[in-house]
Amino acid sequence: MNLGKLGVWFFFDGATSLEAANTAKRIESLGYSALWIPETVGKNPMVLASWLLANTEKLILATGIANIYHREPGVTLAAQNSLAEQSDNRFLLGMGVSHKPLVEGVRGLTYGPPVATMKKYLEQMETSPYSAITHPNKPPTVIAALGPKMLALAAEKTQGAHPYFTSPIHTHMAREIMGKDPWLCVEQKVILEEDSGRARDLCRQTAKVYNRLPNYRNNWLRMGLSEEDIDSLSDKFIDTTFAWGSSKDIENRVKEHFDAGANHVCIQPINPNGKAGDLHWECLESLVSLS
Repeated sequence: MNLGKLGVWFFFDGATSLEAANTAKRIESLGYSALWIPETVGKNPMVLASWLLANTEKLILATGIANIYHREPGVTLAAQNSLAEQSDNRFLLGMGVSHKPLVEGVRGLTYGPPVATMKKYLEQMETSPYSAITHPNKPPTVIAALGPKMLALAAEKTQGAHPYFTSPIHTHMAREIMGKDPWLCVEQKVILEEDSGRARDLCRQTAKVYNRLPNYRNNWLRMGLSEEDIDSLSDKFIDTTFAWGSSKDIENRVKEHFDAGANHVCIQPINPNGKAGDLHWECLESLVSLS
């Protein structure tokens, strides 16, 4: 799989299937190499990936991320192999342990130690039987990794890592831990808005969905942010974790990730002019040259 340099990360829970297919086609036509889709309490990412793969020709579909608590390892392996065979290996499985408040509070499941739980899950996938026709090339897997131990596991057991809501400082740390060969597929939130006050306010609306989740908080502290920065969503927090400003400003942040060791950056554009779920095409069109 040639993952390419630049992808798009986007929620489709507010879109119909037809709208999602048309969006994926347009992202593909712009020249982006991959489309990353999440899993929360909405659309099933495996089902959605199958639909979007069937409606595109070259675009890689990646889960960013599929929650390992939502399906047992053998079921995940079957989905991965099925999607890879259907699409001529255009499916990238990204998996993660999510967060305790979501796993236990929303789903009513038991949340285990993150690294040990992911390690066991990967080992069980490796030993799960699968008897159907498969793609001749083994489909790739990446895992959501923020801390040093999960990053090391990503390098040891998978193709690489998919860090979410981080910064180039974290990208540099991740590359040092993982070594030169594993994939480092970094998500970056961006907003094409040059007014600093408006841009930061819009960023805060997005960040407040995440800033109480413990795995992110722990990682932001590792990145040098304080509890006060995180709680208040300070300017320092926003400027560290978001890229806002002109298209050139955003390009510079994306390039910082590449300079720090990222193989692939998937941008999540926040629309300053519409609903939170509306993809900001002007932003995507302004950044496509980086791909």
